[in-house]
Amino acid sequence: MTDGAILARLDRLEAESAIRRVVARYFQICDDLGPDTPFGELGDLFTRDARWEGKGRYRQAFGGYDGRDAIVAMIRGYCLPTPHFAMTAHFLSSETIVVTGDRASGQWMMLQTSTYSDNRADLRSAALALDFAREEGRWRIAAFRTRNLFSRRVDHWTDTADIPVPGTANIGADQ
Repeated sequence: MTDGAILARLDRLEAESAIRRVVARYFQICDDLGPDTPFGELGDLFTRDARWEGKGRYRQAFGGYDGRDAIVAMIRGYCLPTPHFAMTAHFLSSETIVVTGDRASGQWMMLQTSTYSDNRADLRSAALALDFAREEGRWRIAAFRTRNLFSRRVDHWTDTADIPVPGTANIGADQ
């Protein structure tokens, strides 16, 4: 393998790693929306002219947003003036990332568990298709597309049942 091929491979691997960190940070921020949300950092995860949009059933629910400021304003709406979520957690799997120079695309399957401020709760799954661009030396999201696969209401996520653990006494819900 030539030096050029090794450097190209290294650049691709570093790009994939940086893209994973961008996506992980986006969902970490979304899982902790509130008065202390770092909206400036959130905006920096997107290119200046990024597009965020719902597809299929999510088109009507979410719509679409053009530009970093519009995307941040939309997400800000989930926590101000009052929080939309009491708890939300996103889980990603089935990752595919393809890097071509300063552009990349990625796909993930997402599972989201949510409890809303009004105590409703649900489980959702979505197919995510994201495009990325290296802008100002950093990988950023250039397009974010989410398409609902299923949504199911649940009664609650946390209960007070004992947690059975082999070889030890049952642990109470307060431990």
